[in-house]
Amino acid sequence: MGLEVDKVQEITNRVAASLGLEVVEVELRGSGSHRMLRIFIDKPGGVTHEDCAGMSREVGTILDVEDVIPGGSYVLEVSSPGLDRKLSRAEDFQRFTGSRLKLTTRDEVNGRRHFEGRLESFQDGRLVLDVGAPPSKKSKLTVAAPQKLEISFSNVEKANLVPEI
Repeated sequence: MGLEVDKVQEITNRVAASLGLEVVEVELRGSGSHRMLRIFIDKPGGVTHEDCAGMSREVGTILDVEDVIPGGSYVLEVSSPGLDRKLSRAEDFQRFTGSRLKLTTRDEVNGRRHFEGRLESFQDGRLVLDVGAPPSKKSKLTVAAPQKLEISFSNVEKANLVPEI
């Protein structure tokens, strides 16, 4: 399945670039006739239904013509990564500096592995997370003193944006 995903990733990146979109993630799950290919796309300002439909149409046609996913049918789903978007690449952390996020580390930092806070900076493979930052500017909670943690990008197991509405 690895070669299929690599080829799909290559095709989706090429199509996304031509449409002014960014591929956030590609997943191929299931087996036999129960396979699902999920492609998550984004762009500054968010994606529209038309963006998803155009991406689905173009990628689906190429995948079928080139028979990239052999062995029968599959379901193709193209969508936005959502408000709680997953951050996995260095570029993601640079782009969303200033945003709130939830983060899990591989190894403990100060005796913990789970953190929530504002991403203050990302440079040279290290991120600074303010875990004392309030949840939102509209919050009536008392502002906590900043508590900054420096975490190596290589120690990040999982990270997601925290929606601020």
